[in-house]
Amino acid sequence: MTAAFTFPGQGSQAVGMGKALADAFPAARAVFDEVDSALDEKLTSTIWDGPAEILQLTENAQPALMAVSLAALRVLETEAGFLVGRDAAFVAGHSLGEYSALAAAGSLTIGDTARLLRIRGLAMQKAVPVGVGAMAALLGLDYEAAVAVASEAAQGQVCQAANDNGGGQVVVSGDKAAVERALDIAKTKGARRAMLLPVSAPFHCRLMQPAADAMAAALADVTIRLPASPLIANVLAAPISDPDEIRRRLVEQVTGTVRWRESVAFMASEGVTRFFEIGSGKVLSGLVKRIAEGAVGISVGGPGDIAAAKDALATAHSA
Repeated sequence: MTAAFTFPGQGSQAVGMGKALADAFPAARAVFDEVDSALDEKLTSTIWDGPAEILQLTENAQPALMAVSLAALRVLETEAGFLVGRDAAFVAGHSLGEYSALAAAGSLTIGDTARLLRIRGLAMQKAVPVGVGAMAALLGLDYEAAVAVASEAAQGQVCQAANDNGGGQVVVSGDKAAVERALDIAKTKGARRAMLLPVSAPFHCRLMQPAADAMAAALADVTIRLPASPLIANVLAAPISDPDEIRRRLVEQVTGTVRWRESVAFMASEGVTRFFEIGSGKVLSGLVKRIAEGAVGISVGGPGDIAAAKDALATAHSA
């Protein structure tokens, strides 16, 4: 198999996402209904009608993005004949997208995934008071250089690499003062650009330990099954399938680095040439082009994407 199925993370949300899929395909609508039922609220109304500031709240954005991804996958399965275990050499997701990937591979139910992401979003927001932490994007530095910048900026506080996205894009996270120091240091080290990100908490750093503890408790009560295709774990950039290890790595992921560049590079080294980004936006498809030479990113977020995705999967099988 030369295809991988990938799932976007926070930041890809947009009011109205997934509505065209749900209007056109009953299989997609059923996913949104299942998420609403699991959360005992009409999250779908917020996804489709907004307002944007409510959708962007971490506890809403995370299950919302998962819902859109799984709705798109169900359409690919029913209309284009996709089958995760047969067609995907690997599944992977960026941060919260890892939960979407596990739901796609049958490791988690959609209902459990929605509830876990609601808990995760609330816990991540609660872990650090607003204004205490920050995140910043460093552009034009490789990962090693960005880690050195974060280390120099820490000065007894927390500042660490949160996302290694590839293409010279690394996000650092931690105490606000330390992250602000990292901006200045990065510019002296040759960063093309360094800027604070409009986020409400410092994700993927040690300050998130209370959220990791909350996820450990939540995941302990959830059944995790063997995934139909191996998961490329964010914190390892390597494949895992054992349910107990999946549970452990999901907890580590809350405070650990999202090693996306290495994850894509690993999949490419295993022969993957088609990366299907299933859900809202095209962020991951853009990153694929910067990381894996010759690889193709195929975004599947609306009804018009289904036929092209079917053709791309046929090409992947014939490669």
